[in-house]
Amino acid sequence: MLCKRLIACLDVRDGKLAKSVKFVDTQDIGDPVVKAREYYEDGLDELVFYDITASSDKRNIMLGVVEAVAEQVFIPLSVGGGVRSVSDATDLRLAGAEKINVNSAAVVRPELISECAKAIGTQSTVLSMDLSRVAESRDFPSGYEVVINGGRKRMGIDGLQWALQGEILGAGELVINSIDADGTREGYELHLTRMIAEAVSIPVIASGGAGEPSHLVDVLNEGRADAALVASMVHFGDYTVSGLKQQLHDAGVPMRLRY
Repeated sequence: MLCKRLIACLDVRDGKLAKSVKFVDTQDIGDPVVKAREYYEDGLDELVFYDITASSDKRNIMLGVVEAVAEQVFIPLSVGGGVRSVSDATDLRLAGAEKINVNSAAVVRPELISECAKAIGTQSTVLSMDLSRVAESRDFPSGYEVVINGGRKRMGIDGLQWALQGEILGAGELVINSIDADGTREGYELHLTRMIAEAVSIPVIASGGAGEPSHLVDVLNEGRADAALVASMVHFGDYTVSGLKQQLHDAGVPMRLRY
């Protein structure tokens, strides 16, 4: 059985580590470079870095911060925020990112996914999706709508259909982020994660809502996710990376442990 992955998410605003609840009330909480090094040394499997205002501000991602983080960690580094072209993706790869996350720009121009996959490889092209719960209807049969620009703009696109399209276009992984659960620490949206994981054949990363170890166990088992993304529960010191991985292992979830 393949090991599951524990991924820490660094949301960065103006070069500082930030955290919000349901994409609002964002607060600066520290230095992303320091946290990246701490998590890496504690056995983290992968790190995700998001410049959370690059798209809404219509600017490119801060390459200097990416380079600083990449110099401190020697695990896969996935970076997103403001990626609008192959040139942007290439710049991030040169700055030290192993994987590139596309989100808002890909919703507006889906061929961006194919262009990036062709240029840097499917394995390095990640489609990150921000989804909001809506009433099931003919337009939204899954009950989830795609939103962009940090949750500021609804796109009228069904969440499951966008996931399936992303896979066809060449995404090698999907990050499924529930805006309704984001930052609440009340648990992942298991129905959402499982629905998409069962519909696609590429790895699915669950995001939004982690608050305690049982939430990770639930989403990696019942939710069928290949990886669980955490933020608040490690950023605020309630849990450590190594402690979480040990608890997951003890609960029967296959994890890579350091002995």
